[in-house]
Amino acid sequence: MPSVRLAADATAFYTEQSAFSDPGDLAPRYAALPTDPAELARIARDLMIHRLEGGQFRFTLPRDRLHNDAETRYLDDILRLILERNDAPLTQPRATGDRFVGVCRDFALLHCSFLRHAGIPARVRYGFADYLGTDGFHADHMVTEYWDSERGWLLADVQAADPAIAAAWNLDFDPMDVPRERFQVAGKVWQAVRAGEADPKAFGLHPPQVGPMCGEWFVAGCVRLDLAALNKVETLLWDVWGTRADSDADLTDAMRELYDRAALLAADDVPFDAARALFTQHDGLRAPRTVLSLAPFNGPREATLRRTPLSLR
Repeated sequence: MPSVRLAADATAFYTEQSAFSDPGDLAPRYAALPTDPAELARIARDLMIHRLEGGQFRFTLPRDRLHNDAETRYLDDILRLILERNDAPLTQPRATGDRFVGVCRDFALLHCSFLRHAGIPARVRYGFADYLGTDGFHADHMVTEYWDSERGWLLADVQAADPAIAAAWNLDFDPMDVPRERFQVAGKVWQAVRAGEADPKAFGLHPPQVGPMCGEWFVAGCVRLDLAALNKVETLLWDVWGTRADSDADLTDAMRELYDRAALLAADDVPFDAARALFTQHDGLRAPRTVLSLAPFNGPREATLRRTPLSLR
């Protein structure tokens, strides 16, 4: 199979750590890590537990960790929590009680940090997975996208790197090569919704009968988050800013047109220069220094980022 090439500027950009994925003064802890993406995925998996996995691991998650761990924006702070609970090498799997209690974003960000350290271009992608339930609903989810010199960009679901989780999800594919029809990036979903080819109520945090966290407005917000992640601004899933709606009724034609533009860039094939330009130059999409965090357990609050996204080169 012939090799494929990633442009030099994109290679450099996605190999360098972001303000969010940088291990900082804990980088020496990466010295013993392997360089194989699948091995790195399993190491990341074994350092964390998802907020919703307590039952699967037969473990009652401590309330403070359940509420607060996933509010940790930056990878160096995540690593500090892991190492405070168990100072063993990162290659050593943690007991459930020593793990960081996160969400899908945290698994993807840690894996992305490992990959970038290994010199492998990587980025976090936001979209919707159809394999997290059995009812056909597409749940919002974050995965890693990493560069393979033979095949190009591949999607990896780090949570499923644990065979027990893959079995619980009834996966029939390699978690290091998630089919793009099983995990659809946000821009692809937005385009399908706008074309009348997909029901927006089938995409969200949970199905419509459970509550209002689904629909066209929710997909638009995911496009904004995915475009930010493509620009290495890997915020929390509940950070909001810019041009946004809180319901389908709030969406205007101007908003839809803006997200039409963004969706063309936050797609499977990302035009690197255009994605950088739209994000950095449009006030409605560019993450400001201070964002509003709608924390699920701790409630809304303003959060100031460490440095402005425009400084992330």
